[in-house]
Amino acid sequence: MRIFSGDTWTLEELEEQVAAAGRRSVVVPPADSKRAVLETFGEVLGFAEHYGVNLDALNDSLHDFADSITDNGNPPVTVLWQVAALFRSERAFGIICEILQDAERYAGTDLAVTAVFL
Repeated sequence: MRIFSGDTWTLEELEEQVAAAGRRSVVVPPADSKRAVLETFGEVLGFAEHYGVNLDALNDSLHDFADSITDNGNPPVTVLWQVAALFRSERAFGIICEILQDAERYAGTDLAVTAVFL
């Protein structure tokens, strides 16, 4: 997982870099609470209707998402997670980062995550 400051790279610049590398980008917009972050990941990544909006469900759903990335010949994905400053001080921020890193390891080169600190 890579981490950048929004002051260093704009979202548009990161999306251009992702596209130049032959990857799709998926932008997860900022949210200020654990529940809102989990809901946003579920909405943006199209998690199943039964997604439980908790940390275990995020882990399981990210693995399912990773399994579906290259279906039908689609290119690898880079998730650009915009992290609100307020959320970075939450305990859940570190746990979600660990879950995202685990999903990256599971997916190999099919999934990359970049956190963009706002």
